[in-house]
Amino acid sequence: MLAGMTRLMTRTEIAEFFARLKKAMPHPKTELSYVNPYTLLVAVVLSAQATDKGVNKATAALFEKVDDP
Repeated sequence: MLAGMTRLMTRTEIAEFFARLKKAMPHPKTELSYVNPYTLLVAVVLSAQATDKGVNKATAALFEKVDDP
């Protein structure tokens, strides 16, 4: 393997990774406001460009009108 190159995780390693996350934080919370998986996705994408507080302010009225694709 070349220096600095990474490899993909195996299915077993992925399962172990998620098991460790679940053990460390069984009920993760977010500061983002959302009403379903779709609005959570929209909020997460927007949060890459703004703070969670700013995203919540921007999406409050939006999610009242639009909550699915």
